[in-house]
Amino acid sequence: MKYMLLMQFSEQTADFPGIGTWTAEELKAHIAFMKDTNRKLAEAGELVDAQGLAMPETARIVRSHAGGVPVVTGGPYPETKEFLAGYWIVDCDKPERAVEIAASVSAAPGPGGTPLNMPIEVRQVMSAPPGEM
Repeated sequence: MKYMLLMQFSEQTADFPGIGTWTAEELKAHIAFMKDTNRKLAEAGELVDAQGLAMPETARIVRSHAGGVPVVTGGPYPETKEFLAGYWIVDCDKPERAVEIAASVSAAPGPGGTPLNMPIEVRQVMSAPPGEM
């Protein structure tokens, strides 16, 4: 089964300083942790994909419009909403393994090397539409 692990943040819910305030050493340690996590998942044959995302101010919300021209707005903004910081897609034998991976990622180091304990949403990726459709 495939699972998507979503790393989400907001300034209201994070109990650590914003990444823009971290030292170069703290950023390097955080990135090294993520690379090591991805390497271990790949070696175990569980990694399908993993990506960090650009900061939320670069995001655009796009909606179709009756006139044919899409409506494009900015956002989301970290000061008002949660935003997606990155994701993993993993292929695991059991849902418990996806939760175990999420817990490990949640403990990525932040300022001073302290685990961030950030929220990681775990969602199963649908492999096919339900039979009744």
